[in-house]
Amino acid sequence: MQHSSSDIRRTLIRLAAPLLLGSMLQQFYGAVDALLIGRILGTNAFAAIGVAGTVMNLFLFVVEGFCTGLSVLVGQLYGRRDWRALRRESFVCVVWGGLLTLALSACALALLRPLLRITHTPARLIPETESYLRVILTGMLAAYGYNLFAGMLRAVGNTRAALALLAASTLLNMLLDLLLLCMTPLGVAGAAFATTASQALCALGCYLYIRRRYAFLLFSGADAGLHPALLRRSLSCGIACAMHESNLYIGKLLVQGTVNSLGTASIAAYAAALRAEGFVNAFGSGGAQAMSVFIAQRCGARDTFGVRRGLVQGLLLLILCGVILSGGLYAGAQGAMSCFLQGGDDAALAQGVSYLRTISAFYLFNFIGCAFVGYFRGIGRMMVPVFGTTLHISIRVVLSALGAGRLGLSAVAVASGIGWMAVVLYQLLTLFIPHRRD
Repeated sequence: MQHSSSDIRRTLIRLAAPLLLGSMLQQFYGAVDALLIGRILGTNAFAAIGVAGTVMNLFLFVVEGFCTGLSVLVGQLYGRRDWRALRRESFVCVVWGGLLTLALSACALALLRPLLRITHTPARLIPETESYLRVILTGMLAAYGYNLFAGMLRAVGNTRAALALLAASTLLNMLLDLLLLCMTPLGVAGAAFATTASQALCALGCYLYIRRRYAFLLFSGADAGLHPALLRRSLSCGIACAMHESNLYIGKLLVQGTVNSLGTASIAAYAAALRAEGFVNAFGSGGAQAMSVFIAQRCGARDTFGVRRGLVQGLLLLILCGVILSGGLYAGAQGAMSCFLQGGDDAALAQGVSYLRTISAFYLFNFIGCAFVGYFRGIGRMMVPVFGTTLHISIRVVLSALGAGRLGLSAVAVASGIGWMAVVLYQLLTLFIPHRRD
């Protein structure tokens, strides 16, 4: 059945709204978490969390990306109404994906100290950064469980349930933060324990909801097995999406190394600016996920018209968001940095404001790129976002390193913007050039 443009717009907005609110909740929690740590434990602890966030995301976004790839397969099988394959895919995701996550967690812990050296983390920040990361990386299985089950809910179009469970988890996280930071000597590790515990409970809540409402998504004993074809396809999609996310954060890790060489004021300014950017990025990531869900289901149903109209309507919606939010980021830069760096030095405040106002001029290209990421993932062309991200981070890392000595954080902003523009050009060329396979 064909749908009108207005129907597709409404569907995309319906899918995107809970995803957006979920991303905003996560950003809000991250902001509150950082503010609490800064106010209670001091500026060094705030800077340590900024460094830890980049290293942490290198691994956690691999997990999130892997789950995104798996959810695309679930969405396609759901659109096809292939229940047997769907249950077997569930087994592959839960069992084999869980084992891969445990292996990744062990590797992350082994590489932690070398990564802190590679990023030029100041010696005085290493103890707090390391204590925070050891807890987070040990609990990666909880993050995988939440992202997997929430991805399954999104794949069948139920983004509201995942939002409600995330909201409960976020509230619990904030309460545990206050308790552990104010009433225990754990320091920043207390905030890490709060995050891991809340993720584990959210994963359990998602699983129980799926078992009650979408039992067809869960495997039984009859569905257990190696399932080589499904395993290969799952690994292909999951690893491709994980590469997309990991490439992005390897780039951020390398850029963080450049920022760390500029001193503590720049580290604090960059950490605060990234928190502010996170609220803007939530719109782009939410829109991309909604497009991916819609297009994956349409692909599974072999609805070519729906796929094409989904791209057009999603792109128009994200362009509108990009224009509005770019202006908002520019106008609100001073207020955002003052909020995050209240009581901080003037040098950090000025650097952060300059960074946000510079990068706001390029955010439209970021949102266009997000639309294409959602489209290419939804149709199964997973390697297109991977190549685009590799192009982006290559430009970003090189130009940041070349310009930071003279322009400070503004060089990082310009480098990111030029990278986004190059990615959009690549995506457009890929869209219109015929292909056989990625």
